[in-house]
Amino acid sequence: MMYRVLTIMGGALALAACSSTPDWMNTDGLKPAPIMDTVRFESEPPGAEAKTSNGQTCRTPCALALPISAPLTVTFTLNGYQPETEKIESITDTGSFTIAEGSGPARLEPNPVFVELTPAPPSARSAKKPAPKKKTSAKPAARAQPAAAPTSASTTAAPMQQQAPAPWPSTTSPQR
Repeated sequence: MMYRVLTIMGGALALAACSSTPDWMNTDGLKPAPIMDTVRFESEPPGAEAKTSNGQTCRTPCALALPISAPLTVTFTLNGYQPETEKIESITDTGSFTIAEGSGPARLEPNPVFVELTPAPPSARSAKKPAPKKKTSAKPAARAQPAAAPTSASTTAAPMQQQAPAPWPSTTSPQR
């Protein structure tokens, strides 16, 4: 009978320990880390932002460590230039044979990734030349008063609206 009680107590303690595993017993450290490859990014002109599909960014010329597990895309953007997108793929080198993996080490291609950015076309707004400004006199022209409407029963009932004052000062000539 005593052995049953000890067995039940030992099982209960073991079960309680499983629910609160300390950090030193964490098994995440045993999982293999993703295989990474460093890819260099270059652009003409330099200074473009290179943003990968996994969210990493840098300014060219630069390099990023990227996982080899899946193909990626990288988009290059720079003010005044059209964005360019390139695809980066994982390549397994079959030329060198390793016993453990059955093939050579994987890497990302192309490496380095180089793009030549195309200048953005001028927008329709900036393509139009503004009309030359006419020279104006120092004193702005007075607003023309509307012509008096014919008097009728419907127009006399409504009071005449006053015109708002001009937004500029009414000085006669600028001081020099």
